[in-house]
Amino acid sequence: MNRYLVAGIAAISTFVVVLVGFNLALGNKQIDESLAHRYAVADAQFQRAMSSVLTPSLVAGNQVETLINGEQIFPAMLAAIRAARESITLETYIYWSGTIGEEFAVALAERAQAGVRVHVLLDWIGTELDEAQLERMRTQGVEIRRYNMPRWDTLARLNNRTHRKLLVVDGRIGFTGGVGIADVWRGDAHGPGHYRDTHFRLEGPAVAQMQSAFIDNWLQATGAVLDSHLYLPELAPAGSSVAQVFTSSPGGGSESMQLMFLMSIASAAESIRLSASYFVPDDAAVAAFVAARRRGVHVQILLPGPHMDMQLVRRASRAHWEPLLEAGAEIYEYQPTMYHVKVMVVDETWASVGSSNFDSRSFSINDEANLNVYDEVFAARQVQVFEDDLRHAKRVTLRQWRARSAWDRTLDLAASILSSQL
Repeated sequence: MNRYLVAGIAAISTFVVVLVGFNLALGNKQIDESLAHRYAVADAQFQRAMSSVLTPSLVAGNQVETLINGEQIFPAMLAAIRAARESITLETYIYWSGTIGEEFAVALAERAQAGVRVHVLLDWIGTELDEAQLERMRTQGVEIRRYNMPRWDTLARLNNRTHRKLLVVDGRIGFTGGVGIADVWRGDAHGPGHYRDTHFRLEGPAVAQMQSAFIDNWLQATGAVLDSHLYLPELAPAGSSVAQVFTSSPGGGSESMQLMFLMSIASAAESIRLSASYFVPDDAAVAAFVAARRRGVHVQILLPGPHMDMQLVRRASRAHWEPLLEAGAEIYEYQPTMYHVKVMVVDETWASVGSSNFDSRSFSINDEANLNVYDEVFAARQVQVFEDDLRHAKRVTLRQWRARSAWDRTLDLAASILSSQL
């Protein structure tokens, strides 16, 4: 074989191996041990720590409304879009063609035609919109960009996706949670065809923090800064909730999401309720839950059941359950449909909601955004929703987990080896 051909093949092979290596790497995850219990959520130090270690700071004067399933979520989002007067910023991982995708496209285009500045940031991998539909939106004035589209200078970051779900209207009303724009989220989770999910409508000073999260990724995608009053107006208090919207991304604080969860778990004095659509805890997270149980904290974890869109993740999750179950943590699997909720409530006072899953991908590779709320009334509403969901779930006992077949154990172990990429 010609030596130049051999050299060319070797060079290409080396490039591919290096590229794959970069994309399989988990970034800068730095937290390998659980945190000590130094203060409780009820202590003033907890808010100080969350405002200092995580940025931006907690701010007062917010109102957060809980929206359950597509039946409530999509009408609220569309109503806000249709009432927009100055600007709309939308960032999402999933935007698929379908009936709800068309409704959003029509509403966004209509507002752009009316002179509203409409910016849409779609993940390159997660979006499956018909190209003709995208072009129709563009021709009507909607500015659309794809996040991390493959280019020679960005191939090493191809595995970095924006998983954020953010909608901000006029810089005054924000939405975040677990919902993508796709027909699987329509309806009221009455059957396997429609996901069970929760989204949140935000008003008050924390909306500026949510807008900042969008502006940051829009800047990365376009080089343009959206800093006028159309996007960042002066915001008056709208409610009584103390809240913050914070982000994580590789190379720019990728460990902050993991840190937030670990600090919250370490500060629990009474209870932890975690709803997680994808739950693959690392050793530090498992140790944090076990430590919480040892100091008497009631730990309940609600996960997807048989209607799981990624069965490999379900198996990878199961491989980590034994120490949790041994410590007395309660694990439940939701039965009616795919469970896509991402909410944690600690001591019925502190709640974190948003896009982040409880896994290494969200903690290290994805761009994520969560809304944290310090408010007993808001937390009580999340507890009520959690308990409603428990009525449709089955508890997994330690005996049941240990009774798995040898084949199931092997599959779970194999899946856990791949868990960092799930």
